[in-house]
Amino acid sequence: MKVLHKSSCITCKKSISEIERMKKEIEKRDFFKDPLTETELKKIIKISGKKPIEFLRKRDKMYKELDLENSKKTDAQLIKLMIKHPGLILRPIVIDGNKVTIGKIQKII
Repeated sequence: MKVLHKSSCITCKKSISEIERMKKEIEKRDFFKDPLTETELKKIIKISGKKPIEFLRKRDKMYKELDLENSKKTDAQLIKLMIKHPGLILRPIVIDGNKVTIGKIQKII
């Protein structure tokens, strides 16, 4: 199981603790220190079956600054923005085989 996270994020820390408590094998990657490539993010989004807009973290200041709420950006443009501004990516992202879960841990279980 892979967890893409931000080390200072409280939600990420809680999710990682919960996964460890469940005795799951876990591979952690702080995507702020080890950024995702555009190809990696596209693959994760494809596996998830979600749209790139569903990966946006609406509480991030860049979300407001870029006015993404009212923007008509394409999926490709959103992915490029998330690569440029990783704070826009909803976290944590948990990858378990062919299953991708984003956000809080209760969505994983």
